[in-house]
Amino acid sequence: MSDGGRFSRRTLLRTGSLVLLLGAQQIARGANVVAVRIWPAEDYTRVTIESDGALLARQFFVTEPPRLAVDIEGIDLLPGLRELVGKLKSDDPNIAGIRAAQNAPNVVRLVIDLKKPIKPQVFNLEPVAAYQHRLVFDLYPVNPPDPLAQLIAQRMKDMDAASERAARLLGLEADKVTRPATPADDPLGDLIAGRERPKIPVNPDQTPSPTMPRPSGNESTAVAGAKPDKGSTARQPPGGKGKTERLIIVALDPGHGGEDPGAIGPNGTHEKKVVLQIAQKLRDRINETRVNGSPMRAYMTRDKDFFVPLQVRVQKAQRVQADLFISLHADAFLTPRPQGASVYALSTRGASSAAARWMANKENAADLVGGLNVKAADANVRRALLDMSTTAQINDSLKLGSAMLGHVKKIGKLHKPRVEQANFAVLRAPDIPSVLVETAFISNPDEERRLNDPKYQDDLADALVRGIVAYFSKNPPLAKNRGV
Repeated sequence: MSDGGRFSRRTLLRTGSLVLLLGAQQIARGANVVAVRIWPAEDYTRVTIESDGALLARQFFVTEPPRLAVDIEGIDLLPGLRELVGKLKSDDPNIAGIRAAQNAPNVVRLVIDLKKPIKPQVFNLEPVAAYQHRLVFDLYPVNPPDPLAQLIAQRMKDMDAASERAARLLGLEADKVTRPATPADDPLGDLIAGRERPKIPVNPDQTPSPTMPRPSGNESTAVAGAKPDKGSTARQPPGGKGKTERLIIVALDPGHGGEDPGAIGPNGTHEKKVVLQIAQKLRDRINETRVNGSPMRAYMTRDKDFFVPLQVRVQKAQRVQADLFISLHADAFLTPRPQGASVYALSTRGASSAAARWMANKENAADLVGGLNVKAADANVRRALLDMSTTAQINDSLKLGSAMLGHVKKIGKLHKPRVEQANFAVLRAPDIPSVLVETAFISNPDEERRLNDPKYQDDLADALVRGIVAYFSKNPPLAKNRGV
């Protein structure tokens, strides 16, 4: 063999040794922390550690005092992980404190001190969308919030706000003004007064989101009753021509949230933010409105920035026996040209158009981006519940969607003049008329600006509540046993 051949072999061996040495150092170094996030909510608090490599975690739960200890392997106590402690807010409903320390070489121990008994879920998420590897801690309260108790608390806040407004007008101290009496036909008044409690099935593994309305004090809306359409799931209640004797509950579902930003506009607007703002305005209007003499109340699947799995959104509406379910989104497409609002209903027989099918597939992928623990014990049961649907529910959803489109077109352009249909997971409540409203195309620069405009948000909320009232004027809700 020539000197050139021997030189090439020696060079190759040295190069190989260097590659092996670098590889060993890379393995010893472990993963890098890309970002850390905390999403606090009454429902649950989520802690996320995002890294450029998968992390292995072993958890230990201590009941007294309640705390969760997690050993994270393949990582060092880098500055990125230290930032987690600084991100904790004092008003977090579930976490009292976070401590992190190097427990062993390449192992960090994270201790989360808790304010209450918690059922933790710790799981890994594979890279998806803009995210790399994620290690997730979901901290669910053992005693989750009760949705009816939240509606009562909402009503109490309304009454206290009315007292404060009256005090300001009279120039008195707020505690010297008597809280206004609850109307006799307001079913929540019975609950506040301690009378019979509604019997609503509760799944202890799920937690509802608190609803915190901010009434503006506008006059309520009254709409004369009308006979319902045949075959409607929202049939005429017994004992009166169109007049109901119970609370009408509308479930509002601001899309996305938390880890899932939804679509992002060309100027950086997050879909999850603007649809929450619109939902809050719509909530206030619903809470001020009466239909056929009966009060309406809005229940929100989330009222803050946190992630809610698609099936949990449906289950929350079912737990409060909602009469309607309205999911709010901001559309997006691959180009900036499409514009206008749309309304969708469920279809179990294929989509009404290729665009509707594309939209359903995109929205149904929210669980992947938001981060769903697919290993949860009751995941299969939840999916089975969502496989049911009824023709009557779909028909009523189409009527609701048409009524809403009739008013939305008065304030702006429509992307489609009629209600589209596709197999949206979030619309699969077999007993609740459900629609998904795409408020505008956030991918269109002009419509992105409108979505951020408080006036457009107000106009849209007004149009949507008019559509709801128009629907109920022709389809009075079923009488349900809420104990009132």
